[in-house]
Order: sequence, then structure tokens, then C-alpha cells
Amino acid sequence: MGIMNVVWPVSALYFSFIALWAYYRFGRRNIRDAVAQDATHQRHAGHNASGANPSAAQVAVGTSHCGAGCMLADLVCEFAIAAPVSPSSGRCSGRSTPLTWALGIVFQYFAIVPMRHLSPAEGILAAMKADTLSIRAFQAGMYAWMAVTFFVLFPHPHLTAFDPRYWLMMQVAMICGFATSYPVNRWLIRAGVKEAM
Repeated sequence: MGIMNVVWPVSALYFSFIALWAYYRFGRRNIRDAVAQDATHQRHAGHNASGANPSAAQVAVGTSHCGAGCMLADLVCEFAIAAPVSPSSGRCSGRSTPLTWALGIVFQYFAIVPMRHLSPAEGILAAMKADTLSIRAFQAGMYAWMAVTFFVLFPHPHLTAFDPRYWLMMQVAMICGFATSYPVNRWLIRAGVKEAM
């Protein structure tokens, strides 16, 4: 799946060597088998039936789409505003949330459309349905950690996007977001709303 060529390296920005390990363990493991499958088998295997129990790896890969959208949006927004980041001030969350949601939908669109063979309009609607709750759950964990960073760990002076400590805290925040989004993604995959990859 082409979109994973973006998702894997972006995931490595916050998961570091764990993302690299996951890529070699799960991302490349079945490439030859996937190429050998015919289109009919891909169509039936791609769409996750409601009630199916996805593996931990499938849920993690599905969750990585949310992380990639959040990570890219934060990179753009944090440097664009270049100010101390408060999770409650609206400077960060107010500007990055729409971009995060849009990027998450783009990542999900390019995962869903090839697997379900949807039209562009159907693909956009399916991607919005699949990623909206997932992104919100991801941001809940991420912003919770950034609140700890802002109010407890670095109350004065606050960290800015030009401070390396900020990006270390953002890595932790992204991992927290991954943890809070994981159960939501499991539920979405089991319900057949999101694809088991």
C-alpha cells in the first residue's frame, strides 16, 4: 500500500527504533505474498468484516495513520506559530486540529480506496468515518501529555518549537496519543469501519 511509504518514516519520528523494528517485522514481512494475491482475493481480504478480531499488529498499523497525520500537522503548526505551546490556549490545538484531521483523512483515504475499490467521493466519506474518532482519541492522549509538559514539567519558561526538549516531550505525547487511540482503532476495525491492514 503506497501510503505506508509515508506513514512508516513519519512514525519513526516519534517511535524511533520501535517503528523501524515494526516496519521490518510487519511492514515488509508479507510483501511477496501480497503481490502474488489476485485482485479478487485482495478485495475480500482487504475489507474487514464486522466482528472480526484484528491482530495487535493490524491495530497498531491502523493507528499509525493517526500518528502520521498528527506528527506532520504538529511539525507544520509548531514552527508556523513559533510560540510557547499551551494545550489550552488554542495556539497549538486550535491550529493543528483541522490540519491533523485533514491529513488523517488523506492517509486513510489512500488506505481504504485501494482495499475497497471505492469512487473518490465514497472514499472521502469512508475515510472521514474511519478516522474522525481515531484522530480525536489520538489527540486526547497527546494533549494530555502536553498539558503535563506545559503546566508541570516546564511551567516557566515554557518550551518553544525551537527547543529540543519540546520535541522530546512531543515524542512522548505522540506515544501517549498512540496508546489512547489504539483501543478506538481496535473497535473501528472490529466494527468494519476501518480496514484491517
